[in-house]
This record gives sequence, C-alpha cells and structure tokens, in this order.
Amino acid sequence: MRGTLIAALLCLGLAVSAWPAPAEEFSAGGLRFSDELGGFRLISVTGSGTASDPIVVVEEITQVGPAVLTVSGQQMIAMGDAPARKASFVNLAVIKVVINGTYRVWTGFDLELQEVLKKPSPYEDGLSFDQLGSFSDEPFASDSFSLTRRLPEPYDRVRFYDGSVDPGAAVRFNLFITDPTPALRFYLVQEPHLIIAGDPDAAIRLAATRAEASR
Repeated sequence: MRGTLIAALLCLGLAVSAWPAPAEEFSAGGLRFSDELGGFRLISVTGSGTASDPIVVVEEITQVGPAVLTVSGQQMIAMGDAPARKASFVNLAVIKVVINGTYRVWTGFDLELQEVLKKPSPYEDGLSFDQLGSFSDEPFASDSFSLTRRLPEPYDRVRFYDGSVDPGAAVRFNLFITDPTPALRFYLVQEPHLIIAGDPDAAIRLAATRAEASR
C-alpha cells in the first residue's frame, strides 16, 4: 500500500512539473505584452515607447523555432450601439534584449510583424517597422549582428546577420514599430537562425566572425 501511495505521489509530481507554466504579461506604453503563445519566457517590459524612453523588452527564448510576442491593449470606445477602435497611433521605440536559452548558437535572427497570426502583414494594413521613417532613417540595430536586410512584400520582416549569439548570451535589438491604423492585437514573430549540422560553410563563417570580433 505504501509503495502504491509513493508511486501515485511521484506520478502527480511529474504531471505538475510537465504542466505548462502560466503566461507572463506586462504593461508598458499603454499596451500589454505577453508570452502566451509559448516558445519563450517574458522576463520584463518597461518604458513608455518614446525615442527618449523606449520600451525595453527582456526575454529568454528557450525553444528552437519561432517565438511569438503578443502585443494588445488598444482601447475601445462606443459609437452608438457598436464598439469601435479608439483613434490612436502605435508609435513605439523598442529595445529587445533576447537571451539565448537554447543549446544552439544563433547565427542570425528574423523579426516579423503580423496583424493576423500566421499571415503576412502587407503594406496596406499600416503595421510596420517604421515604414514611413517617422522615427529614423535607420530603424534597426543590434549589438551582435552587424548587418540587417528588409525582406520584400508581402512580409514585414527584417533579418539580422553577420554575427553570432552563444547559448546563455544575450543579444540586443533596437527597432521602431508604427501603425497609423492600430489593431486590437498584433504579433512580433521572432526566429533565430541556427548552425545546421553538416554545413561546414556556416561553421567557417562563425569562426571568422568571432576572430574578427576578438581583434
């Protein structure tokens, strides 16, 4: 009987430990930021979103694959009997600090904005990485990747490359997000690039990048 009880308690402990951790949510700049879609851990979000006081998002990506940050909180106002979005702009200066919580080296990093999850954000929906240049002519920067490239429509995506982030290390991204016709929710899809086993060119590029950084 005692052995049966111990086994039951062990099974219960394993079940509890395997249960997904509750989503983290933080408020900043009048918006809510959440890791509810999984794949990463949101640690903190601070700031107002202005150029002098950017929103600083600190997170740890723990899985290989896209990690999706959910941003919501646009207010609703009543117009007659039907609710409508409050007339306002999303105009955010953002610093992202991303910890590599995986066991793989990152050799690049993609960021993509989506107004509808898993659907490209076209030019017409307004959501962009400072598409109109209201913040800066150079809307992207990183302390670990020296080059950036916008990927073409219909995506609203930017790629960071020419660098690396080791397991346990952190990378910083500076970016601007604007939307003159804000939705009630939008998504920032984040996808690290990994060294592929059996790709000697990737290993050579990484070694060259590290040698250059150590000079």
